[in-house]
Amino acid sequence: MKKVIAATWQESLPEEFISFAQGRRIEEVECIVPDLVGTSRGKAMPAVKFKPSTDLALPVSLFYQTISGEYVDMDIEGQWLEKDIVLRPDMSTACSIPWSSDLSLQVICDMFNRDGTPLEIAPREVLRRVVSIYREKGWKPVVAPELEFYLTKPNHDPNEAIEPPVGRTGRKGASRQVYSMAAVDEFGEVIDTIYDFAEAQGLEIDTVIQEGGAGQIEINLMHGDPLRLADQVFYFKRTIREAALKNGVFATFMAKPIRDEPGSAMHVHQSIVDVETGENIFSNADGTESDLFRWFIGGSQKYLMQAVPLLAPYVNSYRRITVEGQSAPANIEWASDNRTTGLRVPHSVPAARRLENRVTGMDCNPYIAIAVSLASGLLGIMNKTEPRPEAKKEVWEAEHSLPASLREALDIFDEAKEIRELLGEEFCRLYADIKRAENEEYQREISPWERQHLLLNV
Repeated sequence: MKKVIAATWQESLPEEFISFAQGRRIEEVECIVPDLVGTSRGKAMPAVKFKPSTDLALPVSLFYQTISGEYVDMDIEGQWLEKDIVLRPDMSTACSIPWSSDLSLQVICDMFNRDGTPLEIAPREVLRRVVSIYREKGWKPVVAPELEFYLTKPNHDPNEAIEPPVGRTGRKGASRQVYSMAAVDEFGEVIDTIYDFAEAQGLEIDTVIQEGGAGQIEINLMHGDPLRLADQVFYFKRTIREAALKNGVFATFMAKPIRDEPGSAMHVHQSIVDVETGENIFSNADGTESDLFRWFIGGSQKYLMQAVPLLAPYVNSYRRITVEGQSAPANIEWASDNRTTGLRVPHSVPAARRLENRVTGMDCNPYIAIAVSLASGLLGIMNKTEPRPEAKKEVWEAEHSLPASLREALDIFDEAKEIRELLGEEFCRLYADIKRAENEEYQREISPWERQHLLLNV
């Protein structure tokens, strides 16, 4: 039998990969990068051609495309020279591709300019930039994402509505079965495949639950380093899609895929640890809430409102947060243990005190969304931003409601000087240009609703 160890670099691969390999030879390596959407782009090659020290190249124009693949002409000097950017594998992210027919390896790459400087518009670099500012202050942010998604019947015609899948009983999935174990078991084969794929990649799952929608599942991840958790979300989205396809269904991370069903969010729990002491800086020594925690909440209220397009990046995103009675908070208020507010303080012991951002949609780029969430709280601490009073009851209507459309959100983002400076102006300008182009492209479409109700009635 051919052994898996064929090159020196393979000796340091994670134990999960070695166990999954079972002595087989690696056939292929995928060097991938997260694009603005949060999906993978990159290059695949025979394993014998791969060396971690070898620089790979891709054109920077991969960041100049809308979600539909249209290129956007922007105010970028020499934009269409399509200069190469350098890809360097981060071997700490290397893991298997368990759905591949051959033994294959995937590894996330960092991106650099030819002069060796980091590519500032790369989503992974945007998050690293924010985390580095925390590090300069002697702090380590900790996050725990929650991933909501729908399993659906295969949808081959975009003009047809998305429908829940048929489970093991032969019946179409029904909604309003939140937390039902029977509902989870209905799609047990898909869940089992997700578990198998995750284990083969060394990805950790905390819990799996049935959410409120028909065929809607939530996977909670273990808390940890923001960059590593964003990498896991990036991997998980690909993993879940492949697990669904293996079982004859689709998985979608659209914020609002089915009319009259709840939307899908990526809630993010956030705390900050002092690097030297290991203590949670959101709690005082006596267990009470610290000023830093209060200011983190205040910053989240102020600056998340200015950066909504990074949390709700598409026209569809606003169907999730603007439709009444669908479980998604359309506000940026805060409260303890209150799921109608955009910012929630879960009940916990002082050492685990944290703030949950419930605004972010599952259609986000995880690197960008986690970066802006942490950046908003950090700006609040730096500026000692006081939060508004805690909400004491359900918040269905609020003075400080989220923008109702992508266009409105982008107009607010244009004036967000502080958050743009922290995230990087070059990145923010590019991101806004792409989103405006996507919005304009959508506005040219004529929807089935318009054809049904306006064609012969107006």
